[in-house]
Amino acid sequence: MASKRPFCDADFLCAVCHDVFDRPVVLLCGHSFCKDCIERYWSVNDSRQCPMCRQTSANTPSLNLALGNLCQAFLHHKRHLEELCEVHQEKRTLVCCDDEQLLCEICEQSEEHRNHTSRPVQEVVEEHKGVLRSELDLLKENIELMQQSDFECDLLALKMNYDAPDLENRIKAGFKDIHQLLIHEEKAMFNELKLEKKEKLESLKSKNEIISEEIHMLTTTIKDLEKELNSGDIRIIQNFKDTLARVQCKPEDPEMTPGDLIDIPKYVGNFNHKVWQKIRRSIIYTPVVLDPNTANFHLTLSVDPTSVRNLNKSEVINEQSNNNIERFADCPCVLGYVGYSTGKHTWDVDVEENTSWMVGVAVESVQRRGTSGLPRGIWCMGLDGDVLSVTDPLESRVPLHGFVKPTVVRVNLDLSAGRLSFSDLLGQTVYHTFTHNFTEKVFPFFYNECAYPISILPVVESKEK
Repeated sequence: MASKRPFCDADFLCAVCHDVFDRPVVLLCGHSFCKDCIERYWSVNDSRQCPMCRQTSANTPSLNLALGNLCQAFLHHKRHLEELCEVHQEKRTLVCCDDEQLLCEICEQSEEHRNHTSRPVQEVVEEHKGVLRSELDLLKENIELMQQSDFECDLLALKMNYDAPDLENRIKAGFKDIHQLLIHEEKAMFNELKLEKKEKLESLKSKNEIISEEIHMLTTTIKDLEKELNSGDIRIIQNFKDTLARVQCKPEDPEMTPGDLIDIPKYVGNFNHKVWQKIRRSIIYTPVVLDPNTANFHLTLSVDPTSVRNLNKSEVINEQSNNNIERFADCPCVLGYVGYSTGKHTWDVDVEENTSWMVGVAVESVQRRGTSGLPRGIWCMGLDGDVLSVTDPLESRVPLHGFVKPTVVRVNLDLSAGRLSFSDLLGQTVYHTFTHNFTEKVFPFFYNECAYPISILPVVESKEK
């Protein structure tokens, strides 16, 4: 009698996932697969073919209970074998703490582990379970933290930032203003062309009238001459000199002057450039705009955004959005949108009504959270009540004496010379000058602890440009 073929691991493996069958089902062709595996396979391939023989299975496959029971017995047997020492076929009940290996009692007495420390498997398992439970608790705590309202508020704030209809309306309004400027410029150009046409047509009309008068005079002279020719020989001789003088008096043609024609290049030459230059002179340009993403939640920015003021407690509604890592968390500060690495830069700040302000520059790496006072990495000038002062990155505030409270502060930054100075609008009064070689990008910096705004003043393009 032939001996039965011994089972091997492959007999219990699904051909799709290559793992021991989990809830195996049998197809019409006789092949078996995990229930989840065959369903995923069919959904991906959009057919009900067998992955092995490609035979179509029309019906819902039935659970292969016999195979499922064999798989459970196989797993149990496999776990039992894993508990046995491969060398001594004894149950492994110890753990070598030095080598972190499972041992049977015979292995423990061997030369390899004789001087090592061993512990019971169950004792080590309980410790490991304790560690895993602690890690599991930490994971659960992390999930709870992520589900807390602060995080949800942050997400809501971000979503509002992305979807804010107000931002879209501002963009539309900006383009509408540009469209209005173009329409205005178009009307102005057509009016200018219309006026030039009118003036030059009137000039041509005047010259045409002169020509008509001359023609009329010539016609009259011709008639007089024809009459004289028929007046008789004696009369012709008597009036010859006068008649000849009248005939030889020729009218002058109207003078044609430069510019009688329409100045076409004036309107269409470099058309786009000239229109843009005219529009540019009518547009207000602000050298610095503020970055709302850096503003502390106690601050509110204008729509531009070129001014900033401090909110009253009742006005603060989005404190949770303070978790944005770009934002100053603890200090009522905001940065300019564009940073500088080279060149000269100037901006003027209106501080007339404000009683607690600072203006200057901050390095890109300025600390934005976890500060108890003014963040490090800032060079600025400011006012606190009636006291003017300057502050360097080490927070050493130095009072400025002998100056009248400024209404406008001009910030002059010269990165090539390593100089930052503060003066009045005309530069006649220089409040202070820092000398420092900036090694990283710097941004305009603004601090406002007052309800009155501080504003960056616009620059009007020169008409000579």
